Amino acid sequence: MPLASFCRSLLTRSQLAALALACGLPLAGTTAARAETCTFLRPIGGDRESNIVSKRVERPKVMPMGMLLGQTNWNTDFIVDQPYSRYKFFFTANSSDPNATYPVEGFMKFTDGTSLKVIDQEMSPPTGTGKMFGPFLAVPGKQASQMNFKVGASKNPEATGFSYRISVQGCN
Repeated sequence: MPLASFCRSLLTRSQLAALALACGLPLAGTTAARAETCTFLRPIGGDRESNIVSKRVERPKVMPMGMLLGQTNWNTDFIVDQPYSRYKFFFTANSSDPNATYPVEGFMKFTDGTSLKVIDQEMSPPTGTGKMFGPFLAVPGKQASQMNFKVGASKNPEATGFSYRISVQGCN
């Protein structure tokens, strides 16, 4: 049985259409598929020269009373400057420690002050390994204002020193 026929036997027409759209492939029986257009979102506070952010996980300063103070460098926000139908988060490890795991979270933030967690993973990626999270569909009835990446947490001090690159795309 040819591969295309085999795949069609496993998936419904709507599943095939969703898969073709997600992969940017033409749908069987159509003359042309609508091309997806994606744009890198600008990081808030970035250097305006690159939409790819490089960071290193830092440990917060612990004060005498056990309070955590100071910048941890865990969060990075990307501004959503127009409506998009879906979002993709990209992560690449610049360094790694085989004995540590790195908490990675991603949030969609909305103009009404609410947020939606779309990524919640513990990773141990080898150096140079990348991963795309998503695409995550826009939430009907909500307007996105920012996409947030959070790498590292006080619950995992072994992640201190880990370096990585991140970026986010908005797509239509």
